[in-house]
Amino acid sequence: MNILSRQGGFAALALAAAAVALVHHALAQSAPASPSAATPRPAPTRPVVTVPGMPPVVDPRDLYSETAAGKLSPAVAGDLARVYVPNLRGDSVDVIDPATMKIVEHFKVGESPQHIVPSWDLRTLWVTNNAEGKTDGSLTPIDPRTGLPGAPIPVDDPYNMYFTPDGKSAIVVAEARKRLDFRDPHTMALQYSIATPGCPGINHADFAIDGRYAIFTCEFSGSLVKIDLPQHKVLGYLQLQMPRLRFKEARLAPGKVWEPGETEICTAKKGMPQDIRISPDGRRFFVADMHADGVHVIDGDRFTEVGYIATGLGTHGLYPSRDGRRLYVTNRGTHKIHGGRGGGGGVAVIDFATEKVVAYWPIPGGGSPDMGNVSSDGRWLWLSGRFDDVVYRFDTGTGKVAEVKVGPEPHGLTVWPQPGRYSLGHTGNMR
Repeated sequence: MNILSRQGGFAALALAAAAVALVHHALAQSAPASPSAATPRPAPTRPVVTVPGMPPVVDPRDLYSETAAGKLSPAVAGDLARVYVPNLRGDSVDVIDPATMKIVEHFKVGESPQHIVPSWDLRTLWVTNNAEGKTDGSLTPIDPRTGLPGAPIPVDDPYNMYFTPDGKSAIVVAEARKRLDFRDPHTMALQYSIATPGCPGINHADFAIDGRYAIFTCEFSGSLVKIDLPQHKVLGYLQLQMPRLRFKEARLAPGKVWEPGETEICTAKKGMPQDIRISPDGRRFFVADMHADGVHVIDGDRFTEVGYIATGLGTHGLYPSRDGRRLYVTNRGTHKIHGGRGGGGGVAVIDFATEKVVAYWPIPGGGSPDMGNVSSDGRWLWLSGRFDDVVYRFDTGTGKVAEVKVGPEPHGLTVWPQPGRYSLGHTGNMR
């Protein structure tokens, strides 16, 4: 197995975490130093001054401190333990009981459901039905106490949805419109919009530790856009760098377990950034890039790229562990937007402190892990199998995977309930 650095060096990547750590140590000794491999940054100790209305940052060294296992809000008491799966081509949602690994509810929603998004106040799960290529998008509310849907609300092009850190607005990501629509978080009445003309395919986001800005990925231009939230304006765009090498697109042979085999010169002129997540100390943003086969490391305040971590073919989703020490990275197994079954997909595990891959979890027979989240106790990583019509449940201790058959083309599933005081949206960007 191979792993790439920004300088194009290689090292064998073993499946066992200990072996991977040794490999990365050897690579660090032989390869030129990169910004992401620098000595650990000193942890901030001063209190974080947040935007008005945003809940305080309890631990400036770890903004995920309140999303640890067991820290469930009283707001979710009595909510059903469920995994909610939007089936993009089925216009439906499958509801899985994680205790039995069985589908216990199935209901129709609007056209092209993309993500299931916990509300800022944790009381509603919103299904974003963006009706791809049409103008009749909608949001379907789900009551997490019953696991059942309510009446849909018409909303233009809701590909994804986030919430401002103060909870005053839902941010509907109108991908096809190159626009962010800020709406009342309960009624979804439009408040105002921010145009992002330089961000085709505006997609996923995460927020500064103090809530003053957000960074969104631009899928079709290989770039990022930074948004000043209090001032309601675009601060700038950042073009992401492509690595010299990336993994070859290859089908998995029957009965084989995928490993990131051969590499090739990267001929793609721009990336295809997907998910984005902030580091526990709030200083870095990690950006999954489906064409670069890895994670770009961004200094959020300076809005500059400072590193790159190769993770696998078709890097897509990012999920912090419940202890805030590791980042689970999904690799969809293809550079294509629409891939085939049994691809070379798997999960890479990045250590936040060292910014290195420390484990890789393959899918026997191949697969296409896409989006999801971590169970409330941190034991399981649930992911949609985008091109295989399944849901994966990875054991976060061993990497062992189990599957549940679901509807056609599952996408942004969410696990509920999740620890945290409030949700910033997506499939559970909790704080």
